[in-house]
Amino acid sequence: MSIEANKQVVTKFWAAFSVSDFDTALTLLGEDLKWWVAGDFAISGTYSKKQFGDLVKGLLDDVPKGIRVTPQIMTAEEDRVAMVAESYGKRKNGKIYNNKYHILHFIRDGKIIEAREYMDTKHCNEILCS
Repeated sequence: MSIEANKQVVTKFWAAFSVSDFDTALTLLGEDLKWWVAGDFAISGTYSKKQFGDLVKGLLDDVPKGIRVTPQIMTAEEDRVAMVAESYGKRKNGKIYNNKYHILHFIRDGKIIEAREYMDTKHCNEILCS
């Protein structure tokens, strides 16, 4: 796939994610997905496609309107798409989740097959995981 096509896969994934259309978002993930989240807290680690799907679908229980992820910078080379983004979501308890990310996506055959997600882990742990 071309670099622009790879960027479109990432753009479509986050557009679907941001409106809580997880069924569509998950179709853009490869079956052998490895989604890694940085840090040493509740959601750190490596997720399979099923595990990642369960994680994001579980967000709706606590963040009823979902978490909007807005890409701010995107650059691509070969099979990789790097994205800087900001998120926003409001938990049922009124706490606002507003984080900054750098996510490196690896694309194969029109699917995200690997992601490396870096964020403010302290904010995520204090607001989203407490």
